[in-house]
Amino acid sequence: MTPGSRKVAVVGVALSDCGRVDDATPYALHAQAARRALADAGLGREVVDGFASAGLGTLAPVEVAEYLGLRPTWVDSTSVGGATWEVMAAHAADAIAAGHAKAVLLVYGSTARADIRAGRRTGNLSFGSRGPLQFEVPYGHTLIAKYAMAARRHMLEHGTTIEQLAEVAVQARANAALNPEAMFRDPITVDDVLSGPMIADPFTKLHCCIRSDGGAAVLLVAEELVRDCRTAPVWVLGAGEHVSHSAMSEWPDFTTGPAAVSGRLAFERAGVRPEEIDFAEIYDAFTYMTLVTLEDLGFCGKGEG
Repeated sequence: MTPGSRKVAVVGVALSDCGRVDDATPYALHAQAARRALADAGLGREVVDGFASAGLGTLAPVEVAEYLGLRPTWVDSTSVGGATWEVMAAHAADAIAAGHAKAVLLVYGSTARADIRAGRRTGNLSFGSRGPLQFEVPYGHTLIAKYAMAARRHMLEHGTTIEQLAEVAVQARANAALNPEAMFRDPITVDDVLSGPMIADPFTKLHCCIRSDGGAAVLLVAEELVRDCRTAPVWVLGAGEHVSHSAMSEWPDFTTGPAAVSGRLAFERAGVRPEEIDFAEIYDAFTYMTLVTLEDLGFCGKGEG
């Protein structure tokens, strides 16, 4: 098989204990998720020759691989915010297709909720004041405020209503009710969302994602290993990446995100059209992100999200 011609499949996925986990370290959650993903695939850790992780310390893949007893010959660590794991999966798939690895394990674990409650860290997500950010940081411009401003722009240009944004939160909670591992499963209404405490106009509390503890792991393998797995393969067809901005002042259009480019690339590489997709999982740190990403990926027109 020539390098670059390999097919790549996802054969193992797993979560660690999630939600409120006050008695575990991030390393333990990494390990728990990794063990469960390997068990899901029916493979041992000896097959893993590639490893990727991010978010834990300054040498995440090195420290976590050491903790897990792995000695990979391919390694990656990517830090691009909420898209980190999709980007690392794309890099892993490329590495396997190119012959640089046969089995790549992606792992993440965090005790952010427990750490904040115990006073081990704050809830601040500031990335410092270098570059263009020096013109925003003095005004206390939080991450929530940035997306709230973007939502207001969408409302102005496309007539999106606060009730429509609230429906996104209501639907997310309805989905959570079907998941026995979800942190919150009680149903909510549009009125519940609108009457909550204001965080950053127009976002009330229920427009924003929750802090939780937990970890996850995914195992990607080359096609020749699929026959050794206990699960049916999910073949990787295509992926795309794009950077549009970091600072709010560098965001060219508040009503369009980077998924407008990365999504198009992924669909083109996969040979698939948006209308052929039956199931999609959208990153939803805030209700507006779900709406704008659905539009950017081509599932509906701009202003129809």
